[in-house]
Order: sequence, then structure tokens, then C-alpha cells
Amino acid sequence: MSAPAVTATSTSVSDAAWKAIEGGYDLQVHVAPDVIERRIDDIDLAHEFLKRKLKGFVLKSHYFPTAERAKVVTKAVPGIQAFGAITLNHSVGGLNPVAVELSGRSGAKIVWMPTVDAANETAGRVDGPSTKLPFWAKIQRELAATGIAPPPLTVLDDKGNLNEASRRCLEIIGHHNMILATGHLGRKEIFALVRGAREMKLKRVLVTHAEFPSQNLTAAEQAELASEGAFIEHCFTTMHTGKAPWDEVMVSIRKAGPDRCVLSTDLGQTINPPVSDGFAMFAQTLLDGGFSAAEIQRMAVTNPASLVN
Repeated sequence: MSAPAVTATSTSVSDAAWKAIEGGYDLQVHVAPDVIERRIDDIDLAHEFLKRKLKGFVLKSHYFPTAERAKVVTKAVPGIQAFGAITLNHSVGGLNPVAVELSGRSGAKIVWMPTVDAANETAGRVDGPSTKLPFWAKIQRELAATGIAPPPLTVLDDKGNLNEASRRCLEIIGHHNMILATGHLGRKEIFALVRGAREMKLKRVLVTHAEFPSQNLTAAEQAELASEGAFIEHCFTTMHTGKAPWDEVMVSIRKAGPDRCVLSTDLGQTINPPVSDGFAMFAQTLLDGGFSAAEIQRMAVTNPASLVN
């Protein structure tokens, strides 16, 4: 199917867009409390989701585990499912099996591989890029300025295979049936991780924001990873902030297929739209780009629900 060109996200959201994401789960939100200023906190987000007939979300922090927070939110706002997670950056000991095990016991749903501390991610480094920086880059550079700059993290050994620390973490992720997410790893690391997860029989693998500049996976690469059993995540903020073009994202979704894709927002920043509005804007842009309501529902509701539940 040939789709019309899309140059910007629609600001007018139709009832059809809201209907397409009804009951949806956002697997990546960045809300307060956090070390970074956010536009909303987790309790208020839960009320916002309930009002918009959305079902739940995963609390992502680059620095702290969120499973305990998620349990409080779920109890405080009946009708909403909030899920916790952990990101394996230096603040939790990096590729730390103890942190993964305890997160699993706490009910965490997602384990992100390194993000801000990944060897592949240069945005937070003093010698890194200077434009379109994410909010966390400022924190990373401040830490480095005080002399707190441990070596960047990778999941590969010198031979290009998964290192022992990452394999141990994968074993624990599989034991607790958590979702393995690839974080801000590079192309070679992502392929090695997805294939290693398949060999180790992990059931839930999610390639994190495939279009984000530090990943920038091609449509063909995304399709290949999907064929290896991974779901491919597409995040609203990546395109909304001009880090990737909408047209290319639509090509990638069609290449991998809606059955293997997940729509997330990656929202919560003070300068970006409210989370639920961004979710609906994402749906509207895809509708305008020629995707059916059923395809959007598959990516925003069915696929994420199958991962978290």
C-alpha cells in the first residue's frame, strides 16, 4: 500500500484516533518523581490515563528501579495497571545480576540494558553531540565534571559475543519472565542480544525506540530483528522532536509488520505534550499515513498487553 507523505505530527486528534488506542499500554513513560524535572507525576498520570480510557504504563527511570512505585500507583488508582522496571546503568551497578534478581522479585516488568551509560550512547559525554540533546545528557555531563565517570557499558566481550555479565542478567530475566529491552545499545549489540535471548529461550524481547539516533536501525534491520522473535518499539518523541522522519518510521513499521511492533510515547518531559495526548497524536499521525485503526490497536493495545500480561 502506498501511503501519503507525512511531514509533521497532526495536532488535531480525531475520535477515531482515541478509539484506536482505547485500552492501550504505554511501555515507556518518564514521569515524576525523578532526578529530572517532569511535567506530571505517576499518580496524576494514572488519573489521566483512566480519564482517557487507557489501561496502563511502565515507569522508566534511567537511574532508579521503579517496581515499588508502580505497586503504589496501581493500588492508589483502581482501574490502572502501572508496571515497574529497571535500567542497567551505573546507578544500579551496571550489568548487575543482583539488581536484576531483586527487581524480578519485586515484580518489575522490563529490564532495559544500559541507556545513558551505554558505550554506544554519546549524547551525555563532554565530547559528544551538542544539539538536540535529551534531558539526561545534562546530568551525565555534570557527573563527569565532578569526576564521576565510570567506563561506558557494553554487553559484548572482546570477541563480539555476549559477555558473562550480560548472559547472567539474561538468565535472571528469563527466570522471572520479564521483558528484555535493548536500551541504547548499538546495532551489533542489539543483534547479539536478541539472538542470545532467543538461544536462551527468553519469551519477551523488545528493541527499544528503533529510530532513536543512537540506534537508528534501518527498516530491513528492524524486520530481521522481528523475524528473530523481537518486538520493535517506536516512540512518539523520537519523531515529534525531529530526531527521525515520520515517513521512514512508517516504512519500517510496514516492513516488520504491525504484529511485531509496539507504540510507546517516551513522554513526560516538561516541554513535550502530555503523555496521553502524545499517544493519541501518534495514532492520528499513523491514521493520516494510511494505517488502519485495527493495525494501530494491534501496536498500541494488543502487543504491549501481551508483553506486560
